[in-house]
Amino acid sequence: MGEIRLPRHMFLWSMSVIYLFAFASLYVQIPGLYGNEGILPARWQMRYSGKPLLEQLQDSPTLLWLAPHLGLDTQQAMELLCLLGALLAFGAMVLEALRSSMVFTCLWALYLSLYQVGQVFLYFQWDSLLLETGFLAILVAPLNLFGRKSPSKQHDSITFWLLRWLLFRLMFASGVVKLTSRCPTWWGLTAVTYHYETQCIPTPLAWYAHQLPVWFQKLSVVGTIVIEIAVSFLFFAPLRRLRLGAFYLQVLLQVLIIVTGNYNFFNLLTVMLCFSLLDDEAVSSWLGRGKRKKAKAGWPETLLSWAAVLVELGVYALIIYGAKVYFQLDINWKNKSVSSKTAFTYHEFNHFLKMVTPPSIWIGVLSLTWEVVTAMFRCACVRGFFWKLWATVQWAIFATAAAGMFALSVVPFTFLEYEANSNIWPAVRQAYEAVDGYQLVNSYGLFRRMTGVGGRPEVVIEGSMDKVTWTEIEFMFKPGNVSGPPPVVAPHQPRLDWQMWFAALGPHAQSPWFTSLVHRLLQGKKDVIALVQPESQYPFTREPPAFIRASLYKYWFTEASEDGSLPQQWWRRKYVEEFYPTVHLGDPTLEKLLSELGVKDKGPILQTPDAPVPQALRLVREHVQGLSGPLVLWSLFATGVAICLLKVLFSGPSKPASAEPKSKRPKDPPAASSDRKEHREEARPDRKDNSEERAADSDRSPRKRK
Repeated sequence: MGEIRLPRHMFLWSMSVIYLFAFASLYVQIPGLYGNEGILPARWQMRYSGKPLLEQLQDSPTLLWLAPHLGLDTQQAMELLCLLGALLAFGAMVLEALRSSMVFTCLWALYLSLYQVGQVFLYFQWDSLLLETGFLAILVAPLNLFGRKSPSKQHDSITFWLLRWLLFRLMFASGVVKLTSRCPTWWGLTAVTYHYETQCIPTPLAWYAHQLPVWFQKLSVVGTIVIEIAVSFLFFAPLRRLRLGAFYLQVLLQVLIIVTGNYNFFNLLTVMLCFSLLDDEAVSSWLGRGKRKKAKAGWPETLLSWAAVLVELGVYALIIYGAKVYFQLDINWKNKSVSSKTAFTYHEFNHFLKMVTPPSIWIGVLSLTWEVVTAMFRCACVRGFFWKLWATVQWAIFATAAAGMFALSVVPFTFLEYEANSNIWPAVRQAYEAVDGYQLVNSYGLFRRMTGVGGRPEVVIEGSMDKVTWTEIEFMFKPGNVSGPPPVVAPHQPRLDWQMWFAALGPHAQSPWFTSLVHRLLQGKKDVIALVQPESQYPFTREPPAFIRASLYKYWFTEASEDGSLPQQWWRRKYVEEFYPTVHLGDPTLEKLLSELGVKDKGPILQTPDAPVPQALRLVREHVQGLSGPLVLWSLFATGVAICLLKVLFSGPSKPASAEPKSKRPKDPPAASSDRKEHREEARPDRKDNSEERAADSDRSPRKRK
């Protein structure tokens, strides 16, 4: 790869934006989810046993243990952490000097602290992915001390490579688990025919995608599996154009997911990891500042270029041929369709997985070794003994850190295949278990099984004052009203709506928080109601319902009209069964469920002193209260982008900064010295003219005229 300065800056800026989305989205929902009168109060997780602070941090690494020392309760401490995280992320977004390893360390520690008490509402794969990527950002980001911009270092390519390895693990595992789960929809290539209407919160475009013909939906499944499994190996291809091709295919897949489903910041985070496949030349070509082509190239260079093109074409032809053979792709020109069918068995795929998992690890080893060795040679070319020694020390530290992170990541990666996992060195396994609580490395596997094959299950909550007339309590984002169009809510994640989707997949006993939700709605807690609907649209604003029940329905997308107009009803539904019995406050059934499921109020709420910090937190909450999550996120993002644009517009043309100190620049290789000399001569075309003018002036001097 070439220089990675621009992709590295893009990654760090994007990481700041995603942290901003994550903290701001969670802050809006804290009172209803984790407040003292929320669904799952976070204070239940903070059991102050009188142990020293260090022991408490070892048991549960969260900064919330400091709340009593600041005069805050757990809810206020969570709000403070979210505000600090959003403020730091916003600052890093608009100021390059703040995109340092110290700032990203703070952001990672803040989000980890919230994750430790987040319970079921924060146990999503993208939360784990954000923590793992955030920790890698600490290694990738420069150590900007005292607000100074740090130049590029010789070891940057090593730490940046870790992002590529994480991207490979994420995509490869996501493709593998679809087939190892034995889900009949993935094996029958029909998963996408159900996906658009059964995903948690679809977008309006999901309705249109659902109307596409079945043959195209099956072809989409083939493309997804090929991109996630086969194309992932191109991340480590020695040919640059193969890596760029893999980049565009992965981004295409993520963009299609973004426009058809609301998956908060997850797909943006995946696209950001794809930046590890780029270099400065690729980014510059997007900006119209690509390198000028050389006038002439020797026959060895031309031969190598044509050989590389042939290899690239051969790789793509092999992938297409493999997809055709293993999925029996056949074009029907008469019907203008493509037929497809899985042509391998589960045991054959397991054998393939057993054959390919160990080599994929060794591919990672070789690729990392290449980055380490090339960085070592760059350190050896640095001028000056002191600068060479300093570069070598940094290289040794970060190469060791990268090797350690790679070794730890092998443990969750091999969860895909039992034999590969059993062959891991015991010392590596022990190290992984020691740091498992910090979410440094994780296992992934998205869309393992396709739910809602017989119809999308949805829980509909109803309230009544007399147990005769029932009124539906609709949610802001999840499907409910059959006439309401699907919303666009990303990058905000309404975590209660997501958990309602999971609750519908089983009995209510598997979701203890649902009983707590019913209890809070009966009590009329405004913070919980704000998660469901704005106060002006909530049907029981004046008085909470006396009775609540919940029913299970099956939902389907409606069919497209012949004239192509927008549907009058986006959904159709059918009643299935009772999901939750009719209960009221003081109901023995409700009290029994609260006690059995462990969601009953535990002890009185401690009153916090009227100190400046709690007062400031309440003031901020009063200004944000009533605003929707998407509005808060997009307002912050638009403000940050506007500041960045104003900085670019009002900043004068600046000279490009040198990548490193003059005494630290590497010497030119002997073989390239003549080329660089010619380049310098071309860069100063007036040199010859100036010498000729000086000669003419000397001819016109008095002595010459005599």
